[in-house]
Amino acid sequence: MLDRTDVLDRVKALSLLPDGMHVTTAMAAAYFGVTTEAVRQLKARHREELSCNGMTTLHGPELARFERDVLSLFPGSYPQPRSSLTLYSRRAVLNIAMLLRDSHVARQVRTYLLDMEYPARTRPVENPPRPGTVLLDDRIDQRITRASSARRSCRCSTP
Repeated sequence: MLDRTDVLDRVKALSLLPDGMHVTTAMAAAYFGVTTEAVRQLKARHREELSCNGMTTLHGPELARFERDVLSLFPGSYPQPRSSLTLYSRRAVLNIAMLLRDSHVARQVRTYLLDMEYPARTRPVENPPRPGTVLLDDRIDQRITRASSARRSCRCSTP
């Protein structure tokens, strides 16, 4: 699902830096409607996973080059001097959506991904389920039914 970064724009427009590929911690926080501290804590807890999905932290000459080439083109105010800058690719932002708990936008992104992966049943159900019953894929339903009948037919004695 991490390759479905188009979902981000379908839920809410994601503003990118002028390079068209990255967002900062503050931009990710604004997108999800959470504080920058929430994204920083998430980054600290899941650094390896986010790094594998496109998060990078720039320091020294890399940071100076990025500020000169990209951030100088950013229409907002010129950034304050800093020792590092964390950048997130669209894939890393999607990863954040999967990890954030208290964000309405993140919840919408997850719901959209799940709906794309597992669309609702399109045919009518003959025996509608009781309220609160979760509908499963037909193959899973069949496996559960077979397993239940196998347990009923088993006459094991328990000590």
